[in-house]
Amino acid sequence: MGRKVLVLNQDYSALTICSVAKAFLLVYLKKADLISESQTENLRSISQSFPLPTVIRLHKYVYLPYRGVMLTRQNIFRRDGHQCQYCGTSDDLTLDHVLPKSRSGKSSWDNLTTACKRCNSRKGDFTPEEAGMLLRQRPYKPSFIMFIRDFSGINDESWLPFLTRREKKVAN
Repeated sequence: MGRKVLVLNQDYSALTICSVAKAFLLVYLKKADLISESQTENLRSISQSFPLPTVIRLHKYVYLPYRGVMLTRQNIFRRDGHQCQYCGTSDDLTLDHVLPKSRSGKSSWDNLTTACKRCNSRKGDFTPEEAGMLLRQRPYKPSFIMFIRDFSGINDESWLPFLTRREKKVAN
C-alpha cells in the first residue's frame, strides 16, 4: 500500500496527495467521494473487498490562501531532475546561486539551480556568462499543479484530467 492518492477539493481542483489508507478512510467515513479507482488492485478485509482509490474528492471545500511550492533543497533538485544544470551529471550535487550571494543574489526559485560540486567550484563567484558556462535550463518557480504532475514522481493516468484542466483555466 505504498501508492498515493490524488485528493481533489470540492470544485475538482487538485488539493494534495495522501496515502491509500487515509483516502480509504475519508471515503469510508463519507467525507469524500471515490472519483477513480485502480483497475487491477483492491483493498481486502477478512470478509470484504473494496476498490483501491486513485482519486478522491472532498465533500466540503477547503480554502487554502496560498498553494505554492516550498523553496527547499530537495524541491529544487526535483525541479532540475537531480542533474547538474551545467554538465548534466547526477553525482555530488549541491545548490548554486546563478547570481552569487556576494553580488546581492537572493535565495529564490529564479536564482537557485542544481550544480555538482565541481561545476559550482569552477563557476565560483561569477555569473554563468562570465564563467563561460551555459545553463541547461533557466531556474523558474513551478506552480503547485505543475509540481504535483511533473515532480512528485507519481505517474497515475487517472490523475491527468485533474492536473491539466486547472492549468488551462489559469492560462486563459
